[in-house]
Amino acid sequence: MVNPYKPYPVRIDQIITETEDRNLKTYKFIFLDPEDEQRFAYHPGQFAELSIAGKGEIPIGIASSPTEKGFVQFTVNKVGLVSSYLHNMKEGDIMGVRGPLGNWYPLGEMEGKNVVIVAGGFAFTTLRSTIVYLLDPANRQRFKDITVIYGARTPGMLLYKDELAAWEARDDIHMHITVDGTDDPDWKYNIGFVPAITEKKAPPAKDAYALVCGPPIMIKFTQPVLEKLGFSAEQIIMSLENRMKCGIGMCGRCSVGPEFVCKDGPVFTLAKLNTLPKEY
Repeated sequence: MVNPYKPYPVRIDQIITETEDRNLKTYKFIFLDPEDEQRFAYHPGQFAELSIAGKGEIPIGIASSPTEKGFVQFTVNKVGLVSSYLHNMKEGDIMGVRGPLGNWYPLGEMEGKNVVIVAGGFAFTTLRSTIVYLLDPANRQRFKDITVIYGARTPGMLLYKDELAAWEARDDIHMHITVDGTDDPDWKYNIGFVPAITEKKAPPAKDAYALVCGPPIMIKFTQPVLEKLGFSAEQIIMSLENRMKCGIGMCGRCSVGPEFVCKDGPVFTLAKLNTLPKEY
């Protein structure tokens, strides 16, 4: 039986500074034991604990896609002890990854449907995983139209800029990038909050699912927009990444009513969330 508390040893293969404030970095990890990579079989939407000996661990959504082989990728915000220590580590350093943990986006149920992805800020990580998975040649024909609405405070705070440009150049995905505001005269995309852009750009709800992940305030104001567009509570799928804690439902700090976000989530339909206390 696999010990759920034991992390897999990994080496930092690459570090990419994503944002102009340098507080968001993407880490590409290589498993020291190739068999551990096979054991770490995950789905878009899941997360893992990044573990540093003597410092602790932090729950972070998996940003890579299971279709990307040979590594696993995370984007980490510098906000506390462990993440600050990780931001000072270098390529070649060794640490641990524990997981994969939690449930995932129900992509099997979404086959043959349109997919609308709504993301804000740092929470774009697991949706980046989802987009890469959907666009993989082995999977793309299983889904209909793909629409992505992604926003950040400013252009310098957008993640995965090269990939955003590459996706925008494709004809099999509709990209709508937005920022809250900017003084950049060369900015050619949307200006406005994610909920407002969603109302303008999202396709009709018929034969569609909406995947939503972002700051709580964004989720709060995006939900009624999707409902106004005709999305039912079963068609709206949210990720409560901000509530993730120990990963296996033991510490109890992730509970929302009777549900443990780490164990029963972090992915829930709005229909399920409507049965729970409004603590998320």
